[in-house]
Amino acid sequence: MQKGNIGVTTENIFPIIKKFLYSDHEIFLRELVSNAVDATQKLNTLASINEFKGELGDLTVHVSLGEGTITISDRGIGLTAEEIDKYINQIAFSGANDFLEKYKNDANAIIGHFGLGFYSAFMVADKVELITKSYKEDAKAMKWTCDGSPEYTLEETEKADRGTDIILYIADDCKEFLEEARITSLLNKYCKFLPVPIAFGKKKEWKDGKQEETNEDNIINNTDPLWTRKPSELTDEDYIKFYRELYPMSDEPLFWIHLNVDYPFNLTGILYFPKVKSNIELNRNKIQLYCNQVYVTDSVEGIVPDFLTLLHGVIDSPDIPLNVSRSYLQSDSNVKKISTYITKKVSDRLQSIFKNDRSQFEAKWNDLKIFIEYGMLTQEDFYDKACKYALLTDTEDKHYTFDEYKELIKGNQTDKDGNLIYLYTNHKEEQYSYIEAANNKGYNVLLMDGQLDTPMVSMLEQKFEKSRFTRVDSDVVDNLIVKDDQKKEVLESSKQDALATMFKSQLPRVDKVEFHTMIQPMGDNAAPVMITQSEYMRRMKEMANVQAGMSFYGEMPDMFNLVLNSDHKLIKQVLADEESACSAEVAPIQASIDETQNKCNALQKSQEGKKDEEIPTTEKDELKDLNAKVEELKNQKNGIIANYASSNKIVRQLIDLALLQNNMLKGEALSNFVKRSIELI
Repeated sequence: MQKGNIGVTTENIFPIIKKFLYSDHEIFLRELVSNAVDATQKLNTLASINEFKGELGDLTVHVSLGEGTITISDRGIGLTAEEIDKYINQIAFSGANDFLEKYKNDANAIIGHFGLGFYSAFMVADKVELITKSYKEDAKAMKWTCDGSPEYTLEETEKADRGTDIILYIADDCKEFLEEARITSLLNKYCKFLPVPIAFGKKKEWKDGKQEETNEDNIINNTDPLWTRKPSELTDEDYIKFYRELYPMSDEPLFWIHLNVDYPFNLTGILYFPKVKSNIELNRNKIQLYCNQVYVTDSVEGIVPDFLTLLHGVIDSPDIPLNVSRSYLQSDSNVKKISTYITKKVSDRLQSIFKNDRSQFEAKWNDLKIFIEYGMLTQEDFYDKACKYALLTDTEDKHYTFDEYKELIKGNQTDKDGNLIYLYTNHKEEQYSYIEAANNKGYNVLLMDGQLDTPMVSMLEQKFEKSRFTRVDSDVVDNLIVKDDQKKEVLESSKQDALATMFKSQLPRVDKVEFHTMIQPMGDNAAPVMITQSEYMRRMKEMANVQAGMSFYGEMPDMFNLVLNSDHKLIKQVLADEESACSAEVAPIQASIDETQNKCNALQKSQEGKKDEEIPTTEKDELKDLNAKVEELKNQKNGIIANYASSNKIVRQLIDLALLQNNMLKGEALSNFVKRSIELI
């Protein structure tokens, strides 16, 4: 029997493994099963080149639970005593402590750097036994034992067959790994597609109302996964079935891309476009990364561009090491090439569907647009490709490419300054009357109600020359696309003041909302009252919800315009009724206002060109008193008009109709509106 110390340059490797790798301790099973698969595949290779002439037989790798133990057994090439000494006892671990300090939070980096796959066993075991027999003729079976210190024993033993058994005596703080369900879940996670059959226990079947074990091995993996096969051999049903295997509870995918490249790097895989639900974040990290069919991670941000982390599926590349670390992903040139390749393949596939079957592309556009818009927003080179097939959809559900839509609207939606105005709605039902008014003018309105359409609008304004996006409810229809400088007749200022006072005084108080009253001639067929919202302020507030550093806008109240149509007969009637009801009281006050204002104007004119110190204090005080008197008289007049307006049901009804149209009439105000409507009828 041989005894000795493992060749390491640090006092004790095992506490370090426990301490630094503990957060990832479940990967021990991946490492040991992968080693068993490697040993099996090496034997297959030797047999294929005639260096092993024996019987291969059953090459299944077995994982089994015992009394406090886990055993991983294979019938691969096995190890000789010399090979144990070389590969197990000598660990190239120079400079270990510095390295461990640097990578203490990254277990994968440590294991990958030092080839410590076998030693990951000590993350969960107090003692490890390795019983092995080489495939070589006349090889002796050997038993290696280590109890978690640098000391080991190596002795001859009895073993009938070639291959290796690794027996882990599980530590007290890792007893969870002796549970059948825990091992099943880990094998399912890490070993589901390994190229050699992996058996864990026996298959079970129901008999007499209970589950009983059969004699048949329970093979947990698919050794021939879809991505390893040629696309020409596969049907649509094969791809959909594999998707269900990967994501059992998901809707069927929209379509898929089969990746297969061997230069300048090796990469295979299948990427699926899923139906994305409302929350983008829930759909991330569904791509599984494999290295020669061994599961590595589902955090693939460094390997695929950010917008493609919304895709689902599998990528397998031997050029990405099994124990991949984040720092590796950020610096490796192969990874950057893979990322570029995947982006190109996705773009080519979308372009191909659009070109060859546009109707199918349009039918799936609502599900596809989130991928395409996310890519265009985050990756310049993807925008350059996608702008050829990305679509704009109007309120009639017709789809146009960017160029097609520009041609459609340039004749009728170009303003007096030569800007092309893209009208859009983000809520077809709520903004129906605004859309209708625009359609009646011959304008086309886009439907932009997606999760990413707010930032898309801003980006497209920058990309499109001399173009502006305007939401259809941001102004009255005549102002959406200003085509000339012709001024319509407007009311004289005293009538405008009276109208504005009546309506402003009866507006309900709405939390975090401010109204500004405007009077505009819009034609006698347009609505009497409309509510609009400034495009700029609304967009700033929307961006504040998604963009850091813009919270200032988010705190500001919503600003709306209450626009009164001075051409409408109801507005004319309200104004006429106010004049007849209030003129007796208002006329003398208005006369006093005019007289006082004239005195103010005369005094201000006399002071023109004088420096402040040249104006006598008595004149300054007189002007101040006159201005205060004008303000007081105006308040008196407005009070009379507001008092009248409070009893005018038409004023309140018109305001409530405008609020109702914008989904802003709620609670008691809505109830009062219903009662008043019944009374007026």
